[in-house]
Amino acid sequence: MLPKAVALGLLPLFAGPTLAGDPAFSPVTIPEHVYAGGWEHFVGGGVAVFDCNGDALPEAYMAGGGNPAMLLANTTEAPGAPIAFSEATPEALALTGVTGAYPLDIDSDGTLDLAILRVGENRLMRGLGDCRFEPFSAALGYESRTDGWTTAFSATWEGNARLPTLAFGNYVDRADPKGPFGTCDEGELHRPDGARYAAPLPLAPGFCPLSMLFTDWSRTGRQDLRVSNDRHYYVKGGQEQLWAMEPTPRPYTEKDGWKPYALWGMGIATRDVTGDGRQEVYLTSMGDQKFQALAEGASGPVYEDASYHSGTTAHRPYLGDDGRPSTGWHVAFGDVQNDGRDDIFVAKGNVEQMPSAAMEDPNNLLIQQPDGTFAERGAEAGVASMARGRGAALVDFNLDGLLDLLVVNRRAPAEAWQNITADTGNWALVELHQPAPNTRAVGAFVELRAGERTQLREITVGGGHAGGDAAGLHFGLGMADEAELRVIWPDGRTSDWVEVPVNGLSRVSPGASPSGLSVETGG
Repeated sequence: MLPKAVALGLLPLFAGPTLAGDPAFSPVTIPEHVYAGGWEHFVGGGVAVFDCNGDALPEAYMAGGGNPAMLLANTTEAPGAPIAFSEATPEALALTGVTGAYPLDIDSDGTLDLAILRVGENRLMRGLGDCRFEPFSAALGYESRTDGWTTAFSATWEGNARLPTLAFGNYVDRADPKGPFGTCDEGELHRPDGARYAAPLPLAPGFCPLSMLFTDWSRTGRQDLRVSNDRHYYVKGGQEQLWAMEPTPRPYTEKDGWKPYALWGMGIATRDVTGDGRQEVYLTSMGDQKFQALAEGASGPVYEDASYHSGTTAHRPYLGDDGRPSTGWHVAFGDVQNDGRDDIFVAKGNVEQMPSAAMEDPNNLLIQQPDGTFAERGAEAGVASMARGRGAALVDFNLDGLLDLLVVNRRAPAEAWQNITADTGNWALVELHQPAPNTRAVGAFVELRAGERTQLREITVGGGHAGGDAAGLHFGLGMADEAELRVIWPDGRTSDWVEVPVNGLSRVSPGASPSGLSVETGG
């Protein structure tokens, strides 16, 4: 009998030799920033990573909880130079009560904006260029609750809408006198009506979400909303959720093939790890981290666990003598060695002083092996911090083709590391741009073909834990020195295959013909 990992299709289509050296990261000194505050900030602590001044180097906006949020300007001197940051928070972003933030181009003017999650009133901030921001005007029609506790967010464009659909996940209802246990709040879905937002629709029942992600799991051209929920507060009767984004959204049920599933859900990430064109899902939690694949031949959202056999459970600390369960928060896929195989980073840390969970709980860096399984290398790579990790970003901060790390910590300074892995493979960095609306092509799929393997990326806004990035799509290429890509645009058009440069940044947009692409290179 085949191992379960093989039966679920978790071995890659291309399993070449290990081409790169062992992963290695070096600490980067950054301005001190701490995510702090009371019990409302036990969760959250996200970071939004995006280029806000047009120099191609991504900045980082970090939630502060009880402290003011901070914008780190990327002051790296040149592509490939040592990473450097300076504090450059404009007054408009120096907000308290911030739990997280996500970058997206809400008004499709070509400049990235911010959706800021807070305890209290959420903010949609319009990007003005040069890392300046202002609140969107009342003409947008968006109105935030003032009494919410928002801990999850995702966005997508539906059809030909001029504005994105926004989903906000609210945690515990702080006004319910019977709380906090069993008092999960409703979520909100803001759909546009022309050039402004209509009154929000409730996402009910709500089961205390800590992560949301619009994703086209079925490859049918519609991004449905996956929600990961924290059973610590819903206690019973709740579960993970996948909302079908129909005219009246509804949760998928067992009749659709959805299996009821309860966990202490913290973060979501998706990636086609195997190269079969279907995306796997990674869910962080207290205890086992869940790695799931769509069941072979399933016509509905039928997901099967594959964590144990793939080596991705990361359920206990791998350093020290604390044998209690781990607590996972932000999760990100990325190829840290550029060997053509995606790896997994998980930020770890106790909620606060939860006695049933490990107190010393290092971050995970799970490196994909040639056979498709994963092996822990966090300690060897130098990222095994014992601080209480929360939000994080696995992004190329200095445009040298290597994915670097930034982690926001609870009651401890944020940490950053530069990827200094030796003997890495080739790479490609790709940005998608298209005419308004939806200038960043949210909902598109990019296929990149190099050597014997085709890699897949979906453009999304959401997931992780309380933060995400709008940096370029990073592809590790191994020894391949040529690459070509095609785009399945959000409207369903599929481009021709076009060659893109190796070891550089490409900005890709629709070409003169419906099936063509325009490729602009350089920083």
